[in-house]
Amino acid sequence: MKTVKIAGVPEHFNLPWHLCIENGEFEAENIDLQWKNIPEGTGKMCQMLRDGETDMAVILTEGIVKDITAGNPSKIVQIYVQSPLIWGIHVAAKSDFQTIKDLKNKKAAISRIGSGSQLMAYVNANEQGWDTDDLQFEIINTLDGAVEALTNGTADYFMWERFMTKPLVDQGIFRRVGDCPTPWPSFVIAVRDEFLKKNPKIIEKILEIINKTTVDFAEIPNIDKTLADLFNQKAADIREWLKLTQWSKKHLTEKAFIKIQNQLFDLGIIDKKSTFVETVKAL
Repeated sequence: MKTVKIAGVPEHFNLPWHLCIENGEFEAENIDLQWKNIPEGTGKMCQMLRDGETDMAVILTEGIVKDITAGNPSKIVQIYVQSPLIWGIHVAAKSDFQTIKDLKNKKAAISRIGSGSQLMAYVNANEQGWDTDDLQFEIINTLDGAVEALTNGTADYFMWERFMTKPLVDQGIFRRVGDCPTPWPSFVIAVRDEFLKKNPKIIEKILEIINKTTVDFAEIPNIDKTLADLFNQKAADIREWLKLTQWSKKHLTEKAFIKIQNQLFDLGIIDKKSTFVETVKAL
């Protein structure tokens, strides 16, 4: 039995992994896939890959491309979710902010430096025509930290996946003033170089198993109810999310990689570029 450590956010995107683990699909191939939920998100997972705390991560595209460019010894082996991630832009329900434009020169709550919540603040600022040098950040680590920061006024707005924050909007804790979809595929699967070099066949088998589940994920009987119950969501919201979510088993092409990296460079999120072979490994 080969032990493989994998990390991902505790969100609906990753239910296919849990289903495969519970069904014993990895075990049947002599793989002990040990999943770890990382509520802090991409920045934390980048650090875990660097430190060898995890072998694999299901991670935001922009975050891992940025970190590999900065020296993270890992490779992107596959796109996991092709469709954009829709980031809701949230303020405290009782705040005076009514539109995205009201948030110019205001402080964004971010889970940590290098996280998707920080990188998307740059994407949003660019779309609004703001000077990205003026962005201010408050590190809040988790969603609970964001609730505290927005409620107390130590931060003014918070960008997070729209559907995962919907319950907070429904409860009257947050108010959503707009959306900002990623201009690239939302999630990829990354593997530490050292682990990938020694275990390419194991990684291939893991990808084969997960891809079999994601291809028909939306067709699983009562999956909307299962997801709604697990993530404290309304079934109607989950059905909308399922319609918008496009899974993938494809490799990140060189053309797509160059486009993503150029966008990150133009936004000032990265200040140098990596090569395709340094970043992506097709199995």
